[in-house]
Amino acid sequence: MTSQTDRQRFLIETLKQEEESWRGIKIPDRKEEQKRLLRSLMNLRPPRPVSAEFLAVQDAYLQEEQRRKGIVDWKDLSPVQPGIYLWQGDITRLRADAVVNAANSALLGCFVPCHGCIDNAIHWAAGVQLRLECARIMEGQRAEEPTGRAKITKAYNLPCRYVLHTVGPIISGSVTPKDCELLAGCYRSCLELAEEYRLESIAFCCISTGEFHFPNKLAADIAVKTVKSWQKEHKQSPEVIFNVFKDKDYGIYQQLLQ
Repeated sequence: MTSQTDRQRFLIETLKQEEESWRGIKIPDRKEEQKRLLRSLMNLRPPRPVSAEFLAVQDAYLQEEQRRKGIVDWKDLSPVQPGIYLWQGDITRLRADAVVNAANSALLGCFVPCHGCIDNAIHWAAGVQLRLECARIMEGQRAEEPTGRAKITKAYNLPCRYVLHTVGPIISGSVTPKDCELLAGCYRSCLELAEEYRLESIAFCCISTGEFHFPNKLAADIAVKTVKSWQKEHKQSPEVIFNVFKDKDYGIYQQLLQ
């Protein structure tokens, strides 16, 4: 099975057989619509055992998708300050030791089909193994993941080595000092794991600024101050890439890092 079309259809057909309610789904003729259906089914799929054949085909499919998107190596970027980089783009394309995922407290990824959040994008690009590993972590923990902490997993089909999952504060009204401290805790927790695993580089997304509604400018200010303080206190601190997707966030970080 060498073509993406064949792999795509095989994966969809296999997933359809897992759920009785999915068996009647008609596979679209257009390739992009097929891809959207595959992503939707993988988003919805609970963490359950999967066959070696499925994983082999899925991995070949996702790695070819990765090749087509193009991989960006953090070592090819230019620092904006010593030990700090700013890069705008899709974090699932970034080759670094670790990328940070803005997770929810269940830590199982986003179950909303084709949702635009980074949690969804990372789990889709990594493959179903990522949800399975997260489920094992949560089964052992027997409680939701606390805000401001972090967990580390393998990255599977992503070009990075690890994914650091952290749960940021959810803002429903005015931002409180506790919210700010919890967000800073997300960055410190990830940096602690990076130090523990002796990682050379770590790419942070804009934690809590999307679905969790933390104000972008304040979140970026906390991120930069927390990282710079950590790097000042830890001589073996990893290189930090601030990854942004939106023009608005790129402008904010540019201003803060000038």
